[in-house]
Amino acid sequence: MLRITVHDNPESLRFQLEGRLAGAWVREVEECRQRMLAGRRWSAIHFDLAGVTFIDAAGKAYLAAMHRLGAEFVAADCLTKATVAEIARSPIPDCERPKRAGESET
Repeated sequence: MLRITVHDNPESLRFQLEGRLAGAWVREVEECRQRMLAGRRWSAIHFDLAGVTFIDAAGKAYLAAMHRLGAEFVAADCLTKATVAEIARSPIPDCERPKRAGESET
């Protein structure tokens, strides 16, 4: 299951995704994006992936295609950040566990 919430404002269009970006839901996101873009232009398109719990191969391919078109991503957890970093071919953001009191940095 995937919930798609569209935040439409004059300077950007943001798709907030919650749930599994997989299978037929990938097509649903694209259809939603196409409907929103019909005859209109935004300076920026964002995909908020903070609520995404799973991304399959189709979802990853879709995000890669959106990245090539200039979309930007917001990711919260380590796995989603790693997926976005792989798509963007950039270093993975800091996802280390917090250091415990008295634990060495090395």
